[in-house]
Amino acid sequence: MELNNLRPAVGSVTSKTRVGRGPGSGKGGTSTRGHKGAKSRSGYSRKIGFEGGQMPLQRRLPKYGFKNINRVEYKAINISVIAALAEAKNLQKVGLEELRSAGYVSGKQLVKILANGAISKPVAVEANAFSKAAEKAITEAGGSISKI
Repeated sequence: MELNNLRPAVGSVTSKTRVGRGPGSGKGGTSTRGHKGAKSRSGYSRKIGFEGGQMPLQRRLPKYGFKNINRVEYKAINISVIAALAEAKNLQKVGLEELRSAGYVSGKQLVKILANGAISKPVAVEANAFSKAAEKAITEAGGSISKI
């Protein structure tokens, strides 16, 4: 085998079918598009959701709900997580930086502390928001809270 006798595999290379070039070609007349109808016309593209004239699904179903543009979304962190983190790393203060470095929060996520679990050690907790029960549990354990 040499470069001058390399050939593509038989049947792998075919010439493009030329349609609409007269009746003698066998592909004239309707140019392989069948007879009439939207699909036979030039420039045809089916609209998204088009069901052949039948009422489309997105129009048959009722509208519901809305997106509140003023919604503030918090990452929920439980007191049990705060207690475990303070215990493991022997921390007096747990803030956003400590939670980020531990992998509980990413980027610029807002944090809300929730009251699931128990805390026994006094810890200063810094977060964007607290539930009332979480505030009570942290202050009863001798800790303090600060909202950012």
